[in-house]
Amino acid sequence: MLPKIIRAAMDGRLREIERFRRHPAEVQEEQLRWLVERGAATAFGQDHGLGGNGRGGFGYAEHGGGSLIERYQARVPVREYEGFAPYIERARRGERDVLWAGETRWFARSSGTTGSKSKYIPVTRDGLRMSHLRGPRDCIALNVERWPETGVYGGKTLTLGGSRRIEREGENALTGDLSAIMIENVPMLANLWRVPRTETALMADFEQKVDRICRECAEVDVRALAGVPSWNLVMLRRMLEFTGKSNLLEVWPRLELFIHGGVNFSPYREVYRRLIPSDGMHYMETYNASEGFFGIADGFGDDMLLMLDYGTFYEFLPVGDLDDPSKAVPIEGVRTGVNYAMIISSAGGLWRYMVGDTVRFTSCAPYRIRVSGRTRQYINAFGEEIIVDNAESAIAAACRETGAEVAEYTAAPVYMEVDTKGAHQWLVEFRREPSGGVGAFAEALDRALQEVNSDYEAKRWRDTTLCAPVVTALPAGTFLRWMEARGKTGGQNKVPRLANDREYVEDVLSLMNRELVVSD
Repeated sequence: MLPKIIRAAMDGRLREIERFRRHPAEVQEEQLRWLVERGAATAFGQDHGLGGNGRGGFGYAEHGGGSLIERYQARVPVREYEGFAPYIERARRGERDVLWAGETRWFARSSGTTGSKSKYIPVTRDGLRMSHLRGPRDCIALNVERWPETGVYGGKTLTLGGSRRIEREGENALTGDLSAIMIENVPMLANLWRVPRTETALMADFEQKVDRICRECAEVDVRALAGVPSWNLVMLRRMLEFTGKSNLLEVWPRLELFIHGGVNFSPYREVYRRLIPSDGMHYMETYNASEGFFGIADGFGDDMLLMLDYGTFYEFLPVGDLDDPSKAVPIEGVRTGVNYAMIISSAGGLWRYMVGDTVRFTSCAPYRIRVSGRTRQYINAFGEEIIVDNAESAIAAACRETGAEVAEYTAAPVYMEVDTKGAHQWLVEFRREPSGGVGAFAEALDRALQEVNSDYEAKRWRDTTLCAPVVTALPAGTFLRWMEARGKTGGQNKVPRLANDREYVEDVLSLMNRELVVSD
């Protein structure tokens, strides 16, 4: 009966979701109007003229005044984090009404994959209510809609999140991983379905946390998992070692759902199928970032429904026009198959903020997306424009061709010298070695990249600009130790896949060489 009760409780919300599926532009304009009304009296709103209805005011819409969206775009420039930093610092010191109405106490600390400096993303009460907390509830609603006979809510959900506890900074600001902030603000009722215990979930030492989870959860009726695929995989493999079982269904016989996000799932799909050998196991991808909850897979594929009523107004800038923000378009201006940088205005107090992710629309009726990469995580040293989406697809193809399994990887350019051409170096940690060796994997990777990226193919033609990629196999656990050395373990941190310089690659190789010297 529980799924039927949940479905009845979620019927109203499912009707709201259906409304924005059918009327996306109308719903998005409603979101923008509400945001501007709430933000007009803030310091940011006053600095950008978001108040007033008279001539020259933001509300002025007589002939020639332009549409609501056009007036908003004309007054507020597109910014990245650095452009918001002065406002965020004021809010962190306790000043009210800076980026959003009232006091903002919570800040999600995140370095993302765009640099090593910490970013402090404001998490307002309205942002929590309308986005971060609504997303998990909608996962429940859409899961019941998609699989009406699900039994997942009769048991527990094992959530593996970040590891940074909430820290007080100054008199007012509270900072931590988004997952830690969520745990602090989640309704008490939700804790009846969640494991592990809160103190375990927030442990800073990832290895100790995984060991504690094994002890706490091995005998629990876990029916769902939630988190980043790579970090969950480490935990699940440890669970099999701890229990001595051969697959996870022997540990949790009713396991049927994995709600995942953070990294592309394609390279992990086959591994999870072997760990959980069940045709009844379901996978639901989500797009949840420190800046907001943006997408949920509502069908039977990996495409995510763009959530249009989460107190977020979206704009999209073609990746080829990153230097010209005037080319940003609202939802009704996008086309399928184009890579866009995503720009948000949100109840978190971010106004025309470039998140740093790139997305590609797979459908415009309704609007569904896939995350294709990062605006700053790419390789374009030779005009090849490799993005994360290309890399993930090529890695998956090379694994299929050679029978390999890849645990983690990162790639960077090998720069041209006076007498040498360029190349790409891929540092790969294999879970299962490729048949034919690393050379065969490199050849398969090269062919796959040429199939998915015409610019790369052109540079590789007769080694015109690029020589064949160099694949360096790393010992098991190298990336985990590297992330630990950087203090970046936990669900909010991912191994950077691509970089247009060699900083990450050289750092990983340096760690590996130091370990080899010590072992000798």
